[in-house]
Amino acid sequence: MLCLFITHSEVIIDPSIPIDEWGLSEAGRARAELLPALFPEVELVISSTERKARETARFLVDALGVEYAVDAELGEMDRRSTGYLVPAEFEVTLDRFFAHPGESVRGWERAIDAQRRIEGVVRRSATSVREGAIAFIAHGGVGALLLASLTRSRIDRDLDQPGMGSYFSFDARSWVALSSWQRITDPA
Repeated sequence: MLCLFITHSEVIIDPSIPIDEWGLSEAGRARAELLPALFPEVELVISSTERKARETARFLVDALGVEYAVDAELGEMDRRSTGYLVPAEFEVTLDRFFAHPGESVRGWERAIDAQRRIEGVVRRSATSVREGAIAFIAHGGVGALLLASLTRSRIDRDLDQPGMGSYFSFDARSWVALSSWQRITDPA
């Protein structure tokens, strides 16, 4: 069964509001508008509950007229313990998150737990659909953890997305990646 893991596009970063309430930026909306032309075979879209993921998902759902669901289990790794971190501090913390998957870095959800969670929701969702492609709209961190599982690789930051608004394809039944990360770009 063909599945796509698509990360939300670029966001408006506002440290004064919770991260899960950040919306898409103008550039993010422009990138998300490309989704229906790239993935016309999608018949079901499932997104994280975070606003940026839901907004990205709506571009596919509205253009293709397909079924849509949200699932909190598709959320990014839980990092409420730190909330917003300035970019340099965030990058260092993210490096540690991937380098020490069995540890809670600064109170964040452990990488191994986030990986089990993302695997679980993808496997559960894929068994409920008989035909058609599923698009999972979520986040780069858990996408990297899913890709590690699908490629039978160790958890590593090298598996992280090349930028917001990226995707990879996989077969959920055979549990194998069909591609590596690709940026969402205009097919023309």
